[in-house]
Amino acid sequence: MPDPDDSFITEARLRPEISQSWRRSLLSGLRPDAGVRLEPSVDIDQRGRLQVAATPVLDQLALELADTGFGILLADSRARIVARRFGERRLETAFDRAGIAIGSLFLEETTGTNSIATAFELRRGCTVLGEEHYIESFKGFSCYGHPLISRVTGRLEGVLDISCPAQLANPLLGPFLARAAREIEARLLRGAREAEHRLLTSYQAAAAGGRRAVAAFAEGVVMASATAMELLDPCDHAVLRGMAADLPARDHPVRRKVELSSGRAVSVTFRAVPGTGGVLAEITDEARPRPRVPRARERMTWIPAEAAGDIENHRLARRPVLVCGESGTGRTTTAAALAEGQAVRRLDAVELLRAGDVDLVRRVAAKGPDVVVVEDVHLLSPPLVTQVARLLSAETVWTVLTSAPVADLAPEHAALAARCLARIELPPLRARREEVPSLVRSFVSRLHPQARVRFTPQALEALAAHPWPGNLHELREVLRQVLEHRSAGDITRTDLPPALREAARTRNLSLVERAEYETIVAALRGCSGNKVHAARRLGMSRATLYRRIRALGIDDADTVSGTRTGTTAGG
Repeated sequence: MPDPDDSFITEARLRPEISQSWRRSLLSGLRPDAGVRLEPSVDIDQRGRLQVAATPVLDQLALELADTGFGILLADSRARIVARRFGERRLETAFDRAGIAIGSLFLEETTGTNSIATAFELRRGCTVLGEEHYIESFKGFSCYGHPLISRVTGRLEGVLDISCPAQLANPLLGPFLARAAREIEARLLRGAREAEHRLLTSYQAAAAGGRRAVAAFAEGVVMASATAMELLDPCDHAVLRGMAADLPARDHPVRRKVELSSGRAVSVTFRAVPGTGGVLAEITDEARPRPRVPRARERMTWIPAEAAGDIENHRLARRPVLVCGESGTGRTTTAAALAEGQAVRRLDAVELLRAGDVDLVRRVAAKGPDVVVVEDVHLLSPPLVTQVARLLSAETVWTVLTSAPVADLAPEHAALAARCLARIELPPLRARREEVPSLVRSFVSRLHPQARVRFTPQALEALAAHPWPGNLHELREVLRQVLEHRSAGDITRTDLPPALREAARTRNLSLVERAEYETIVAALRGCSGNKVHAARRLGMSRATLYRRIRALGIDDADTVSGTRTGTTAGG
């Protein structure tokens, strides 16, 4: 694919750092005349550590800039605008028209060269004056940006920006902004210590001296009370951390039902600790008797608990049952559990279509099986739908149907499904992330009973983060592949297929960051991990590539093109 025409960049005679930024913007597919389509996020935690540290500084800047044509913007560690201050109302209106709103994502690949996106890329202060903006709609502004760097971790915490109409540009704004940035960094340092103390205090109060089951999760921090340690295995910590990371920014507690790796059902209440970036998880043991389920449940623990509890009731009632769900969610397994111990005749929709005999269903019922299971009724032709509908009315045979989710059915198939008042709806695996550890244990025991393996928390987090379009069938095949290469010892994230290793890395990335992650990983794989060659292929400097690798959390395991196949004990 030829490189895009960049002659207009050379002709513009720009400063080197601006010229390089324009080239990065062009290589990302952005054109200067493109309309900027910003979709502000509504999930902004206004009580996060950065906002808490920056608010007094921003308020002071707003006082100093009152009645002037200057505005202040604060972006977070993902380059999303999280705060604004304006000296004049008309500048706020101009920013709104340009899409510079709370929640807007300012990266070079989405907004081109500007003081937020470019400072975010370079990790140093920068000035972008009027015509130096890459996007035409931003050329009416001049802006100064300065990164906010954590003095504890060295990570980029955000970007502070001051912007104004192009004609008001002033070289003194750079030093003015740098002083404000240093003050925010100092407040972040003090806030980090206060946040740790606040999180610890909240945890100690909730744990009540260890009598309550409470865990606390924050960046690089995990705390658990003695009672929680008795309930939770290491893999349960991984699941709860993942659930806490998935929670939207909100003030009120969020309650979730979780099945622990031990099989125990618990209720977990997640509470954000304001200003700390941490979450408290209060765990309540449900201590309820398990629903009575068929003996097959012992062999098929991958059936959801609520579905397993309904199976025996349906077996006793013997009314037509519809088992519905996405492909791979366990429709056939659930139907087999319903029919266990009875004379069964199984009919597959594809086989019925191939046979072309619309009387086949009637003739099968006449042979007197206890149960007729008709698989994949969403694939049936209209004449066969009619035959199955008649079968549902037969008093001599119990009928179990399986299908795609009811919402996805065509009208004639939906009408057939409506005749089954008894239903078992199987959720997709992506909606059962908290059950992944117990599902893994169940599959491993069936696939390789002699295996002596332990999935590390990082491996379980990667499995839980994967979207699983193939649901349980895909999980089983992944585990089969993993166990072919390792049947003893710890299974880590690097033992998983590449797609699953990447899922955990990209879980909390934006769509743009995820696309960048995939592009860089693909280039590194294509260059056998050689970063110099990969940077050349991507059209960026080595320093920029290393910076993006760190920011996106890419490690050497992500650049391996296949599952590790080294010889291990028992493998």
